Amino acid sequence: MAVRWLTAFIDLPSDGFVAACSFWQELTNYTLSPPRGASGEFATLVPEEGDAFLRVQRLDAGSAGCHLDIHVDDLATARELARSLGATQLRPPAFSSPGGFVFCVVSHEEGVQRPPPFSWPDGHRSLVDQMCLDIPPQLFDREAAFWTALTGWERCNGSRPEFEYLVRPPEIPLRLLLQRLDEDQPGPCRAHLDFACDNVITEQRRHELLSATTVRIMPNWTVMQGTAGSVYCITRRDPLTGTIP
Repeated sequence: MAVRWLTAFIDLPSDGFVAACSFWQELTNYTLSPPRGASGEFATLVPEEGDAFLRVQRLDAGSAGCHLDIHVDDLATARELARSLGATQLRPPAFSSPGGFVFCVVSHEEGVQRPPPFSWPDGHRSLVDQMCLDIPPQLFDREAAFWTALTGWERCNGSRPEFEYLVRPPEIPLRLLLQRLDEDQPGPCRAHLDFACDNVITEQRRHELLSATTVRIMPNWTVMQGTAGSVYCITRRDPLTGTIP
């Protein structure tokens, strides 16, 4: 099975949904498509260059989060592989990973060009380029093995002992980072999005001016909380290569 594209869905509560969509437009400098879905619950964030890989979804219930769509050519084979590796079929096209993270397996219809970083007026560059799976330690080994086998991508050690990542093909817009959390936690694996940028302090201030709140500052990343409760990180990874300089 070949993964042809990844799409990240930013899942947002109905309260504040419109404001949150505007917030993510400003963060990325992408255009919001017209709404679609039975009740207008979906929209796409469309970059100026390259193909779309970020979408927003209005939730009927629950808190903000994100989930992943995996685009493939052979849908039947990919879904059977997911089941054989321990995923649970939910309402099609959705699955739950062994650790409880919700993802979808969908047919590849478009998406071949990874968008470039955006150059902001002050000269620094940034873009969303990573989804981090936040995995309780008791679930980590099985969850990491699942994503490695499902994607077929090489699994490598990250910049810290709690991180591993999967080596994406160069055309894929999102890297998958696997984070082992510090303590056993009840409930499923969750995920958040990460920005890569070449000036973290400037990027952090830009986000704060758009109403984001700084939650925690670490040497290589800064945790932010945005409109409607979305938690994400700004990292100092190179926005072109995705690696730490």
